[in-house]
Amino acid sequence: MNDSRLSDSIFGEGEDRGQPAGKLPDRREPAAQSRAQARDMRPFAQADNPEGPNRRNRSCLVMALASVLVLGGFGLALKTVGTDLIPSIGAGRSGGGDYAGEGTGTVEVKVKPGDSGHAIGVALKEAGVVKSAGTFASVAGANPEFSKVQPGTYKMKKQMSSQSALNLLLDPATRMSKGVTVREGMWVSEIFATLSKQTGVPVAEYKKVDPKALGLPPAADGKLEGFLFPSTYEFEPSATASEQLKAMVALGKKQLNQLGVPADQLRKTVIVASFVQGESRLGADGAKVARVIDNREEKGMPLQMDSSIHYITQKRGTVTTTDKERNDNSPYNTYKHPGLPPGPINNPGLEALKAAAKPATGPWLYFVTVNQETGETKFETDYGAHLKNVREFQAWCRNNPGKC
Repeated sequence: MNDSRLSDSIFGEGEDRGQPAGKLPDRREPAAQSRAQARDMRPFAQADNPEGPNRRNRSCLVMALASVLVLGGFGLALKTVGTDLIPSIGAGRSGGGDYAGEGTGTVEVKVKPGDSGHAIGVALKEAGVVKSAGTFASVAGANPEFSKVQPGTYKMKKQMSSQSALNLLLDPATRMSKGVTVREGMWVSEIFATLSKQTGVPVAEYKKVDPKALGLPPAADGKLEGFLFPSTYEFEPSATASEQLKAMVALGKKQLNQLGVPADQLRKTVIVASFVQGESRLGADGAKVARVIDNREEKGMPLQMDSSIHYITQKRGTVTTTDKERNDNSPYNTYKHPGLPPGPINNPGLEALKAAAKPATGPWLYFVTVNQETGETKFETDYGAHLKNVREFQAWCRNNPGKC
């Protein structure tokens, strides 16, 4: 970067124009009779049948043992099948058995959230994977690893043994769901492109979705920016654009609720968090940036943060802006308009949201990242001291062309 470019940066402007806060890069036992009870029964048996006490005693003992065996077997089935006990017994009466081997061909089977072992067995049986839902439920119930089976669509084979089917369900490679990672600080336009690339759904389909149909909180004001929560999502191959966005909104609402931010403060918190995400490397600096925003607002100073300009231009790659870009009339231009912009300027992650919800305590009004590689950031209350830090930043940029 040459000096003329740096002179266009926000850091070279005079205090009478309202000095910038700073610049940073964009960035889951059955009841049975005991021996004592059996002994206690003998006198009564003998008194009732003096002609054949031994025969009646033997009869009672046989019945007691039979009761123990039946009830003991019931307990074993309960332990093996769990809540699938009754369906499993029914399946057994209608025909059980099992295939042998690892099967042939391919078939897709969907495991739904909350499915029990028997429910999965039914889905497998209907798809021709296993011979008996009850047999599969018994095999699954006897394996402690079964609890690791996740909802999703699985590529299975036909006519598999129940054990082989379970083995495939436990193999992550069998699961066909799409894993998509949405990074913190991305714009909605970037999120659409990322989702489209990973799932194959055209970008146009995401643009057609009505945000108001996604369950957004009132604080979103019917707009997606700021409320598509960054995370790694696993979507079914058939998931529509609307279903994918709805999942992101739902997770975002859950995270926001856990922060305990009052409803009337939620929109401001998300907007501030978007600046924290765009202007800092987070850590302790995130909460300090949030405090700078609050302090400048209280003093009536414009925020003057370049991340808002980058949002307007929808351009990445630099941490500085030009005079022409800063002269844009967009309501999101924090150089021309005081206070917070109308809405968030990106989709912040949980750490940024936490920083915005609980800013650090301090009098800072300015900050600048003096080293774009290490992220070293200096905060100041005095403008003169801030200018000294700005010159350090400018020197770093001159010594590292193309990185500012």
